[in-house]
Amino acid sequence: MARLAMVVKAKRKAKFKTRQHNRCTICGRPRAYIRKFGVCRMCFRSMALEGKIPGVLKASW
Repeated sequence: MARLAMVVKAKRKAKFKTRQHNRCTICGRPRAYIRKFGVCRMCFRSMALEGKIPGVLKASW
């Protein structure tokens, strides 16, 4: 419940710009956020492997 409250609070517009904190749009994770896609690293990886993000391929060498 506390985590859900933090996610809802983060979605509201901050009173001051410096108080704004990026969160994953899927799971609400505050760390490892990728700005270009708007998700955390774990959600990004799962979406990329499922092919939901166009143009992203798994590297192999």
